[in-house]
Amino acid sequence: MKQTLIKSLFFIGGLLALNALASFVFFRWDLTQEKRYTISDATKRLLQNLEGQVMVKVYLTGDFPPGMERLERAIQETLEAFADEAGSNLAYRFIEPTDPKLQEELMQKGLIPTNLFAKEDGKRTERLVFPGAVLVYDGKEYPVQLLKGNKATSAEDQLNQSYEGVEFELASAIRRLALQERRRIGVLVSHTKVLPERFSDLLASLQQDYDLYFDIQNPNSWENGDLLLIPKPDSPFTEEEKYRLDQFVMKGGKIALFADGAQVDSVSLEGTFAQPLGLNLEDLLFKYGCRINQNLIKDLSCAMIPLNVGNMGDKPQIQPMPWRFFPLINSFGKHPIVRNLDAIYTRFPSTIDTVTAEGITKTPLLFTSQYTNLLKAPALVAYNEARRQPDPREYNAGVKTVALLLEGSFSSLFNNRILSNDPRAASFVSKSKPTKILVVSDGDLLVNDVDYKRNAPLPLGYDRLSGRTFANKDFALYALDYLLEAEGLITARNKQVTLRPLDKIRLNEQRTQWQMLNLLAPLALIGLIGVVWQWRRGRLYGR
Repeated sequence: MKQTLIKSLFFIGGLLALNALASFVFFRWDLTQEKRYTISDATKRLLQNLEGQVMVKVYLTGDFPPGMERLERAIQETLEAFADEAGSNLAYRFIEPTDPKLQEELMQKGLIPTNLFAKEDGKRTERLVFPGAVLVYDGKEYPVQLLKGNKATSAEDQLNQSYEGVEFELASAIRRLALQERRRIGVLVSHTKVLPERFSDLLASLQQDYDLYFDIQNPNSWENGDLLLIPKPDSPFTEEEKYRLDQFVMKGGKIALFADGAQVDSVSLEGTFAQPLGLNLEDLLFKYGCRINQNLIKDLSCAMIPLNVGNMGDKPQIQPMPWRFFPLINSFGKHPIVRNLDAIYTRFPSTIDTVTAEGITKTPLLFTSQYTNLLKAPALVAYNEARRQPDPREYNAGVKTVALLLEGSFSSLFNNRILSNDPRAASFVSKSKPTKILVVSDGDLLVNDVDYKRNAPLPLGYDRLSGRTFANKDFALYALDYLLEAEGLITARNKQVTLRPLDKIRLNEQRTQWQMLNLLAPLALIGLIGVVWQWRRGRLYGR
């Protein structure tokens, strides 16, 4: 009896000691196949180096259907993991925004609400939910939309894609707020006729995180920077300008080029000709590993345009018609830039081909559908074509690439051209450091529409006809983040959580058996443990 008491005291003492140790030492073991509860090393470094406290106010909480409840739980689990790394430098709380004034305030801050439908007492009810958060750091606020994903997928898949993106969206917001050193982006505006307000939505978003400098005519503003953005150029580059672009890349600079292959100035009902667009960059891109072709893509997967299809009395009939020169891009490469991205709205894109370039990794990012037709410039473009029913047999050109990422050490186009007596020879670099170039064959991808009544820019990717905002800005921001980011935070977008739905047919057929198993199995197990315990006691102490 005394020996049993001693063992019991030792057992209780061990439990108390283990409990005391656990209060000082944290340990977590992620046994899931996808490591869904493990945050990336880049996120850990970001959180561990915070110099002040980040407050995260999450507005997705309440009584939700299972899918939305799962997203809420994912946000909470992610913030718990963040707090483990950041310690007292990260705090969070969940707030249910039932007050109409708070809802209005959240919408003004940029959080987009979602209508949630449910049935209560046999009646269909509707309420606004805010699947997002507001982060506060050092007096600054940053809104984060956490319900994202591809709208072409099912609601369940979109919620799962949002689940996968929680870490990246929250970590990116923290990085923006706590950013100590701002990188420099040059924006080349001297080669485009597009008015500044047509780029204003993207530039306003970039100015939150980066220092922007404009115009190639002022080289000091960008040649010592980190990245050069070239949005929709429509006039040729001189040889000197091309040399400066080349040397910018050779010295480790990044370039994001959004350029058309064919120029379409205006379109009428009867038609106008799209002309080849010569930018004098063809040999430079060819040397780096790609070519923008002077053609136009027509795609059966396309956006709509309003078209006058006739008159009713003295009033014109305006109807939305498919405009196959405006492909909707909803097929993506395997890269964190485009993972779980929504569809992208394009206007008059061209095709991109890859060519041999030693040591360069080429990753296609954006693809058309397989039902395409190519028109080589000069090509007739007429609105009246939208009236005609397309012949699917003509759309047999297959999947085409419209965005390409080039990575590696590039060779200069001007190798063996710079002579020893050339003043540029002393600073000439023939082989680049490892760097990155993004080439997109649609300059309009960055161009936002304008509300002329209010004289205000519309969101980039917004389609007036459908009222939908496509993922143009998300793609541009993710791509530029990837080009500039040395920390690798965007790798968090690689997180993948596999849905494992139950077999509903088997569930209905075997519901009773599983219910009985779940009810009786624990009782049987407890009874078995009790029997074994009594048997062992009888063996030890029985006579």
